Amino acid sequence: MTDDAEHRIAEIDIDEAAITSANPDIEDERRIAQFDLLEKNHFVVDAIPGPYRLKLQVQEQRLGFNITSLKDGSERSHQISLTSFRRLIKDYFMICDSYANAIRHATPTQIEAIDMGRRGLHNEGADLLIERLQGKIEIDHDTARRLFTLICALNQRQ
Repeated sequence: MTDDAEHRIAEIDIDEAAITSANPDIEDERRIAQFDLLEKNHFVVDAIPGPYRLKLQVQEQRLGFNITSLKDGSERSHQISLTSFRRLIKDYFMICDSYANAIRHATPTQIEAIDMGRRGLHNEGADLLIERLQGKIEIDHDTARRLFTLICALNQRQ
């Protein structure tokens, strides 16, 4: 891994049109993930100096990573298919709904069990994202987890 002071996302733009009807719980998670991502992340694009501006968008069942170097203005775009993420995204929304309901009505033990499942889905989504970006973009596990939350937000109506 390289120096995170240079190789990081410093600005992020998300296709807001895709997430206008977010439920409040998912919207809170998206805002937190975005804030945490900008606070600390590891993001390296080969042959482009960081820090970076990242624009995430969904087009025709593909997730677009449009990356601009804030240092020299150079740009790269990468797209990955969302097909392999569909089950995880669906499961993520189901477990987030269960978690929100559990917070209101369940015992602490039940809430903890649902939260463990939610964390497991985040880890699985992060691992898949790291795998799909391999050779294009280098990210660490925490960055991948936060990006997975943002990917889910972009796919809530897909």
